Amino acid sequence: MNDGDQAQTFALPDRIEAVVEREGRTDRVWLDRATNLPDSLTVPAGGFMRARYRTAAAFDETLDGADISIPAWTPRKIAIALRPLSALPALAAVEPTPSQDGVGAPTAAPPPSDRSAGNAFVANLSAYEPIYAVYGPDTNSEARIQFSFKYQLFGSRRAEGLPRSWRDGLHFGYTQRMFWDLGAHSSPFRNIDFQPELFYLTPSATLSNGISLSAQGGIRHESNGRDGDASRSINSIYVAPMAAIPLGGDYRLSIAPRLSLFVGDRSDNPDIRQYRGNTGLFMEVGEDEGLRLSTSTRFDFRSGKGAVSADISYPLRRILGGGPDFYLFGQSFVGYGENLLDYNRRMSRLRIGVALVR
Repeated sequence: MNDGDQAQTFALPDRIEAVVEREGRTDRVWLDRATNLPDSLTVPAGGFMRARYRTAAAFDETLDGADISIPAWTPRKIAIALRPLSALPALAAVEPTPSQDGVGAPTAAPPPSDRSAGNAFVANLSAYEPIYAVYGPDTNSEARIQFSFKYQLFGSRRAEGLPRSWRDGLHFGYTQRMFWDLGAHSSPFRNIDFQPELFYLTPSATLSNGISLSAQGGIRHESNGRDGDASRSINSIYVAPMAAIPLGGDYRLSIAPRLSLFVGDRSDNPDIRQYRGNTGLFMEVGEDEGLRLSTSTRFDFRSGKGAVSADISYPLRRILGGGPDFYLFGQSFVGYGENLLDYNRRMSRLRIGVALVR
């Protein structure tokens, strides 16, 4: 609302934190700006505009009547009234009040830099594996860079208020790891691993003790895009049950064992199973806005070979007293096959850098 006598422009962040209070319990959730909204609104004098945000958090019936507030905007608390989207009145991206002469203020066009405009499915994209850049000297792969995302194939059903369906769990995922030999002449990439996959993610079920359970299963392709003796590629089918256990406060422990089976041609690396094995275990402990430790292991019981990696991270803004919005990120690896090219080579690595997603 603009109570002044001149138009004002208000910024709409992509994401903002909300606090939900109910029955003596406080939860923090993230709200995402609707995809059809620009990143700012110009409110005419004496008028108001309305913007829609949504959250991916699962709200059950117990939240009906709970209080929600957005500390970054106002300390005011608003009661939650849970209704299906189909019962809500349709909201335009911008809804100014009519001026005194009865003529509504024109809706501002989104800025050219706003790529969400006209891309109705961009909200289906979300983080998957960590996104980071780390460095450790004196190896043939000093720098390691990774980016990753997942895409919910039928995510627009949720935005349209349609009932839940088994299709909601279908995702496409992509992860790319780059191993950079900065110390060599011309600083070439030693190897790049490409990892597309199609997977199904079940809805999360919460037990009475607060433990959340879910599962993921899919088919994954991994290759390094090279030919000749340096060519590497594998295909696998995997299943991974997952559990998140509250430890008190904002701390939780996540556990995800994994069983995978290699399928298809492995002529580029016929003995890779004895170095990677068919089993793995992911564990993570920490708090959302503080220190977090993640470990991943894989092991072959017949050969006794495998690998373990560990990541530790902490928000930089809590160290520096403000932004930038990165995580200080440390990474270690011991075992066989940090990358596909070196799947049968034992190595140890220690790197440090920054992460966008951990």
